[in-house]
Amino acid sequence: MRFQDAARDARAVVYAGVQADPLVAQAAELLAGASLGGRTLARAVMNGGSADPDAWRTMFPSLFEGPAAGASGAILAVALRVAALGDDVRSQVRGAIVEALTERLLARRAPGAIRRERRILFDGVTAEIHPYDVTVERPGAAEAYDCKWGARGIGPEVLLQLDVARGNAIAEGERLTVALVVFDARRSCAARLARLSRPSGPVGLVTLESLDRLAGAPAVARPG
Repeated sequence: MRFQDAARDARAVVYAGVQADPLVAQAAELLAGASLGGRTLARAVMNGGSADPDAWRTMFPSLFEGPAAGASGAILAVALRVAALGDDVRSQVRGAIVEALTERLLARRAPGAIRRERRILFDGVTAEIHPYDVTVERPGAAEAYDCKWGARGIGPEVLLQLDVARGNAIAEGERLTVALVVFDARRSCAARLARLSRPSGPVGLVTLESLDRLAGAPAVARPG
């Protein structure tokens, strides 16, 4: 089992520009230190609803009281900037934010081992074209994560790719933890997964409620 940079095709070049947007880094940095409430606020605002900051302060009053008020205000300001983008751009930026957030949280546990946009190669197996969003590349303890903004982004193809990669690693005597990171409520993800064929082995699921686990231990729990 070995890792390889994704091909620099037109899609990758365009998306690299999105990933490099300072707004992505700013949002990911704020969310990496945010509470569940702060992350829930960010998701709600970035979905592109109301552009009125006072309306959000009214909907999330406890976040704007006491010591947390400053951090919540910063999250709200950045989230409103994301929400103001056009639909297509906003969708790409939100996805890039989840990837950058995942990278930051994993780096607390495995500094120096985190890579982005990587393919995983196995002997005698045709390589997947689609790269993994974030990987932890450590001998004997590799991890691969596919990141989604919402539960609706979970499809059978991504579950199959993760499951097959895990199986190919086992066949080579390697350990590979695979998981989905979804910036959405666990209940929404569970409802989505219930409509899909279950993977044959353990594919982890990290949701809005459990993001901080990325900084602690590999996400090995099975979806559902």
